[in-house]
Amino acid sequence: MEFAYTDRCNDYRERLLAFMDECIYPNEAVYEEQLTASGDPHHQPAIMEELKVEARQRGLWNLFHPHQEWGPGLTNAEYAPLAEIMGRSWIASEACNCSAPDTGNMEVLTMFGTPEQQDLWLRPLLAGEIRSSFAMTEPDVASSDATNISLRIERDGDDYVLNGRKWWITGANHPHNRIFIVMGQTDPEAAPHRRQSQILVPRDTPGLTIVRDLPVFGYWHQDGHCELRFEDCRVPASNLLANEGDGFAISQARLGPGRIHHCMRSIGAAERALDLMCQRALQRTTFGKRLAERANVMDWIAESRIELEMVRLLTLKTAWMMDTVGNKAAAVEISAIKVAGPNVAAKIIDRAIQVHGAGGISDDYPLAASWAWQRALRFADGPDEVHKMTIARRELRKHDPSFRS
Repeated sequence: MEFAYTDRCNDYRERLLAFMDECIYPNEAVYEEQLTASGDPHHQPAIMEELKVEARQRGLWNLFHPHQEWGPGLTNAEYAPLAEIMGRSWIASEACNCSAPDTGNMEVLTMFGTPEQQDLWLRPLLAGEIRSSFAMTEPDVASSDATNISLRIERDGDDYVLNGRKWWITGANHPHNRIFIVMGQTDPEAAPHRRQSQILVPRDTPGLTIVRDLPVFGYWHQDGHCELRFEDCRVPASNLLANEGDGFAISQARLGPGRIHHCMRSIGAAERALDLMCQRALQRTTFGKRLAERANVMDWIAESRIELEMVRLLTLKTAWMMDTVGNKAAAVEISAIKVAGPNVAAKIIDRAIQVHGAGGISDDYPLAASWAWQRALRFADGPDEVHKMTIARRELRKHDPSFRS
């Protein structure tokens, strides 16, 4: 594995770092002020649209997309340090059109969408004109096992009819949301991994109701994490992605890159927390000494740097494997980084909160909200326990190829 960034990656890094310093960090407070002044937690602040225009003019647009027709065509290893930089701010990814769940949805539409579906939904997403959601998780079943998905998608002539519930659907309340990719059962009698399909459901489809928004540790995210109800929700059969029974395979193709993107951004969040921890430790004095001179604080800083470098190297190795041997061969590494990334980030953010004292748990600093999101990420795209099970199975089969659990 080559550890040096490519020339192309370095060029994007320099431009992105400049964009962060000149546009993103100075406008975080503006974004919050505009959002608060609107009185609507899901309002789209005007500053975000201005930042999107600026990012596009600077060529910092759709950086995640591996196909040159739609983006710069970066490899996973080239995109990793860029996603990390964007992860340092909660507004940077959207400004560069690199936000979840849109990135995964755009990749799904690229791989599995028909030309008509791409014209209707992929192109507006790539242009940043609309937002989207991925509706997989359900409140009535353990969705960590995707074969449990119970929402029904039933063929009725030239249509499919959806009935069921979903929840924690990110982006559902974003004012620009126009389309949902919904996973459900089309054939309950098929083999477990062939029961599911995925279908496109426009947000304004009759029978689709946003029941409520769900806070994350008390924080209301601007794009929303919602519960949905589908009641005789009818869409054309042409909205099906790929074929009936392909839903599980589509979800696996989507979640591999999505998981590593989350982890890249987690590293950026942890780096920012470490910066804030160091700055605070140098500024504050207790009992005649700066916090930075306290042995325990120095330990926290040192341990944070060690853990960050370890998780960054694992992320880069995983990205490199995805580029060289494919997502399936990198499954263990993807699971490992999905566990390690948010856990390490949350630990570092927690130390930074402690160094900030009571201020650390307030909204005066980004630390509390950042911690809440990293804790939530231990559920997103599969809980820690499922990923650990994947890793353990692979290890055990090295010693007993017949092992099943």
